Amino acid sequence: METNRLAHPDRIALISPPWPLYTRPSIQIGALKAFVRSRFPAVEVSAHHVYLRVAEAIGYKQYHAISERTWLAESVFAALLYPDRAEMIARLFRREASGNPELRGMDFARLAARVEAVTEEWMSCTNWGNFRLLGFTSVLCQLTACLYLIRKLKQRHPRLTMAVGGSAFSAESAPAALKLFPEIDVVVFGEGELPLAHLVQHHVLEHVDLEALPPANGIQIRGQTASDSTPRDFYQLENLDLLPHPDFDDFFELLSGFDPLRRFFPTLPVEISRGCWWQRATGPGPAEGCAFCNLNLQWHGYRAKSAPRVVAEIDRLTSRYKTLSVAIMDNVLPKESTADILRGLSALKKDIALFAEIRATTPFEELKLMRAAGLRTVQVGIEALSTRLLRKLHKGTTAIQNLEIMKHCEALGIANLANIIAHFPGSDEQDVHETLRTIEFAFAFRPPKFVSFWLGSGSPVWNRPEDYGIRDVANHPHWRTLFPPSVFRNLPLTVQSYRGGLSRQRTLWQPVRQKISAWEKAYSSLHQIPFHEPILTYRDGGDFMIIRERQPAGESASHRLEGKSRQIYLFCEHHRPLKRILESFPRLSQKAVTDFLNTMIAQKLVFEENGTYLSLAVPEKSTLQP
Repeated sequence: METNRLAHPDRIALISPPWPLYTRPSIQIGALKAFVRSRFPAVEVSAHHVYLRVAEAIGYKQYHAISERTWLAESVFAALLYPDRAEMIARLFRREASGNPELRGMDFARLAARVEAVTEEWMSCTNWGNFRLLGFTSVLCQLTACLYLIRKLKQRHPRLTMAVGGSAFSAESAPAALKLFPEIDVVVFGEGELPLAHLVQHHVLEHVDLEALPPANGIQIRGQTASDSTPRDFYQLENLDLLPHPDFDDFFELLSGFDPLRRFFPTLPVEISRGCWWQRATGPGPAEGCAFCNLNLQWHGYRAKSAPRVVAEIDRLTSRYKTLSVAIMDNVLPKESTADILRGLSALKKDIALFAEIRATTPFEELKLMRAAGLRTVQVGIEALSTRLLRKLHKGTTAIQNLEIMKHCEALGIANLANIIAHFPGSDEQDVHETLRTIEFAFAFRPPKFVSFWLGSGSPVWNRPEDYGIRDVANHPHWRTLFPPSVFRNLPLTVQSYRGGLSRQRTLWQPVRQKISAWEKAYSSLHQIPFHEPILTYRDGGDFMIIRERQPAGESASHRLEGKSRQIYLFCEHHRPLKRILESFPRLSQKAVTDFLNTMIAQKLVFEENGTYLSLAVPEKSTLQP
């Protein structure tokens, strides 16, 4: 039974529910814990990675498979949150899981019961009556888990203040969330540090009741009447260098308590910047960025840490936690400081394995620096292999640029985990035709993953649906299965649905799906041990070169280029317009040059787009290696 007086009024807990990647500590609660401890040394802060407990309990492979799909992840806790809806939720889970061998035939009721038992054990092993404030982070795939944990803990400890933040909660959804879920006391939207500091200062340390708290941007509190402008304002730091290094101690302490066979070496998440400079740079009007993207709605503008600060943070974290895998969490790396960061990481003389998301326009010299600094895996923002479609996506890139960075990743031994977005509203036969043509030339490179477009609230498409030929935008119908009607109708949710050409899009993109599937099989077969080298390579002989093309049946096709042919091919290692090629080889006629290039195009050794040419083979004994 809860007493009338809090035993430790200066204690708070930060909680990350399932289903983030279990191999990483939560950057959200790690950063917030460090910030609160640095600003309020008297406040005791604990961070709870509940998702890691669940992953260990149900099995890492099964957890990973569930965490990759929104509707699988949200189904489990929705069934616990609304037991009367469990049967229809189970049907949704089985449909979504049917194509995954790790989940096929899984007993959903048993899964939900196991997850319930794990979370119950976690809730029971802590005396929550000793806390003043619990803060929950909720991003994609954490919504129902977050709501379930808040409800259960509030039922047991009604005097505990429950605050929730993260990208699943926006300024627009805050009033509805407070109305529909009476267990939630505070919604934080936008960046978390300063709003949390406001709560800690006044509510935790000064013991001011929530209703009497001074108003602040970025916070909506139950019982307070906010002005029309306040919920839309951000409350954020201007200088990210002032942030302390994130604190992941709780994650590593939890992991160390597992059975030795269940332990692993985690990947450390690192935040270099907030926001997206491409979003800011796409025109004089309101910041939009890529048409499909809603990943940066919690930030206002773009800010980045300085290069020395980033290098120091990665150095400190890898030394403190004795692990060398680092994931840079930014949607895009800084334009100005990335090269300095990479040189600084190389100077550490640590064998760091890096992951980052990068743009297709990343300069080749910078890509080499990345490889030298330890970049092993990237997600290049490919999104399409049709320049026409890339314009619709507002990517600011072309198909030939995408092919070039795919080629350079192959040469440098960098795994490129890119996506192709299919079914984008307004895409048409010509977009598909261009995509299929480009794939014919990309066979030697790691294939991107075929993904279906989903409509995110707050994205440019969502903001202007009429520009993309869609209508009747609303919460995705799967939310109707997961939530009761009152929530479905009144709570704005991240994943949305729409009407307008959906069936046509699925039919239109089916040939691309099939082509990518065949591409994946061929690429995989050609990279079986011991053949890890690139598929399309060349060896340079000084005044001649030999191009070798490995093929799925085991044979290899070879081509020899001599003299000027060799020189032109090497000159086009980066995409070159015809005018530039002719200027560089003035003694050759335009016909001689284009005849050679057309021969190479016919053999799929050169790609051409709008009079610009790119050679596709990479050095077998790679001069591109750092």
